[in-house]
Amino acid sequence: MVELEQEVERRRRLGPESAARKALIASSYHPVRPELYKSLQDAALAPEFLAATEYSTSLGADLEGLLQRLETVSEEKRIYRLPVFTAPFCQALLEELEHFEQSDMPKGRPNTMNNYGVLLHELGLDEPLVTPLRECFLQPLMALLYPDCGGGWLDSHRAFVVKYALGQDRELGCHYDNAELTLNVALGKTFTGGALYFGGLFQAPSALAEPLEVEHVVGQGVLHRGGQLHGARPLGTGERWNLVVWLRASAVRNRLCPMCCRKPDLVDDEGFGDGFTREEPTTVDVCALT
Repeated sequence: MVELEQEVERRRRLGPESAARKALIASSYHPVRPELYKSLQDAALAPEFLAATEYSTSLGADLEGLLQRLETVSEEKRIYRLPVFTAPFCQALLEELEHFEQSDMPKGRPNTMNNYGVLLHELGLDEPLVTPLRECFLQPLMALLYPDCGGGWLDSHRAFVVKYALGQDRELGCHYDNAELTLNVALGKTFTGGALYFGGLFQAPSALAEPLEVEHVVGQGVLHRGGQLHGARPLGTGERWNLVVWLRASAVRNRLCPMCCRKPDLVDDEGFGDGFTREEPTTVDVCALT
């Protein structure tokens, strides 16, 4: 009971502590690549990603047509891959992340399993980078790929970069995400090993039978359901940095928490929190308004 109370208290502190770090970073940190903090430009995105998004928003777009524009890694597990960012953008983002890592700014852990990386909302990259990526590009894709998982109702996210290196985190145990859907993009650098592996949905008794391995390709993003069991094999050499975006749909999670599979009992939190809302979401095409 004491451990449970301590965990509840730890979680209550997460929002205020993160907001304090974000405020200090905003006032004191000097970026090395300030252009990243401006609105996301099409030049940062791979032509294949732009083409898939353009198709997804076209009249008469359907799943069959979209699947011709990306790689199906596993039809059974509904795992897909396509280029997301250009090589120059990946390099610029890595330079910024390493610059921040070497600074004396406070840093929050990306999640409960990774010790090394960056929370993008604390660094100030949520609004210019991740929010438009979700609203204008990922949502049309996910609406066709995963309509049954809230793909057309994505209204919040949690985005972070994870770093794997010798002497730091080298691998990641099997888990499922606090998300309806997930995007995982390999940013670099040079490395061997560290492949992703996927089992079935976490609710299945034999979810890890015959896991599927997926190698990282710099600039390319893997799309999968948040409830898909997955992990990362040990890094062999070098450093691996990945951008992970947990995509959330309050229309889905307000009814059933994806982590405990129960009706959520909500408490107020900072920003997006864990993606729940007290009110039912409304559909607003933000990109059409800009």
